[in-house]
Amino acid sequence: MRALLATSIGVTCATALTLPLAAPAPAAPVKAPSAQAPAAAPAEPAGSTQSMPLRPLTDTLPRATGTPTESMDPAAAQGLLRRDSHRFSLVGVVWDDADAELHGTVQVRTRATGTTTWSGWQSLETHNHDHAADSGTPERESGTVRGSTAPLWVGDSDGVEVRVRSEDAGPRTGAAGTEPLPKGLQVELVDPGDDPEQSRAEETPVTGTPSAVTPSPGTATPATAPQPGALPESAGLTMAAAESSAVNADLAPLGATEIPALSKAESEEQAVVGAGAKPFVGPRPRIVTRKGWGADESLRERTFAYTSTVKAAFIHHSATGNNYTCAQAPSVLRSIYRYHVKSSGWRDIGYNFAVDKCGNIYEGRAGGVSKAVLGAHTLGFNTNSMGIAVLGSYSSKNPPAAAVTAIAKLTAWKLGLFGRNPKGKVTLVSGGSGKYKKGAKAKLNVISGHRDGFATECPGIRLYKKLGTARTSSAKLQGR
Repeated sequence: MRALLATSIGVTCATALTLPLAAPAPAAPVKAPSAQAPAAAPAEPAGSTQSMPLRPLTDTLPRATGTPTESMDPAAAQGLLRRDSHRFSLVGVVWDDADAELHGTVQVRTRATGTTTWSGWQSLETHNHDHAADSGTPERESGTVRGSTAPLWVGDSDGVEVRVRSEDAGPRTGAAGTEPLPKGLQVELVDPGDDPEQSRAEETPVTGTPSAVTPSPGTATPATAPQPGALPESAGLTMAAAESSAVNADLAPLGATEIPALSKAESEEQAVVGAGAKPFVGPRPRIVTRKGWGADESLRERTFAYTSTVKAAFIHHSATGNNYTCAQAPSVLRSIYRYHVKSSGWRDIGYNFAVDKCGNIYEGRAGGVSKAVLGAHTLGFNTNSMGIAVLGSYSSKNPPAAAVTAIAKLTAWKLGLFGRNPKGKVTLVSGGSGKYKKGAKAKLNVISGHRDGFATECPGIRLYKKLGTARTSSAKLQGR
């Protein structure tokens, strides 16, 4: 059974608009429900994305402030009226041009699965192009990347309504100068699929023992295929899953769902430290692997990309909202992963690590948790850095102490492997971020917030204010 909770609250369902349903796989037609009860949608395969194009809202559009409705310029307002869908738990909006910014508001409302209950309007963070691969990199120039909002976790849902309103959008008679909306707007509805315990038995096992990948700085390294050997069928690994696990083979057995914690002494003994150097390596925290949170390894690109070192850690919030339980965190992570790859067109999830509100730490982008994996989290500063996303939104809500502690533990260990002082400064060369021109040298904290490298609200002012505490705790864990 899906470990998801319905989180929507709100008003009674009105008659849904009967438009063709754009589903990712053939399914029986969905009929319009009555005002009394929603129609039962066909079951959706585990892990899926529904894409629905937005249309001009040429009649009336209620303002978010509750002021009287007014006619809108069709170029300044697009959306989707209430309609049925297959089940989903995360929603986002994407558009064609990855370099185009959406200046305006994006709001959604959703219906809890199997009910007539609709949520109130919820806003999506619109400036998400700053969480992306750097310009000029193969990932950014792949031709598949699209512009996108931050996704929002809404819980188990089967109905959606969307409205997108351009900045300064006024009545048709006064719409001159209105910022046009990006072309190709569509809403993405993501179903995270089953929890790992349920899907594990359905995976096709492989035999053989894959060897660990040796990173080649600045290049994409092919995943190592399993070699004939001793991988038992009971490991239940697909070929891609075995490759993803092999890069952590020096830390945990192949197919492990977690990398166990180590003491400081054990971590220092395991770390490769230069001759005569004092090992300021913090104790390794427990890390849930991609296998542990149920990553579908067939979604990502099969190669791994690395840089030469890790000089800094950028802290983010996922901006997916705080309405999730810690038991649901793997589902949230699977949804973000699918949204980054299938909807936004990235090679893999953008963050190197994720942290939930209970302080659990998760492996993010594939390539090895102890290695310098090239991420797509801080536009202009992905090279020689790592990105850590705290699941949730922390612009108006304080992050849990457990999450801040997890940041300290993770950075003490990972930065320590590369000889970095969490309380220190570092100079990074910008790949072009808007805040720093390409080639500009930026002096930043070794543990920085996303906003330090880009003009953004991320990681939320409440989390940003806790980074000083994280730096001090991280350094102390290193023995500094």
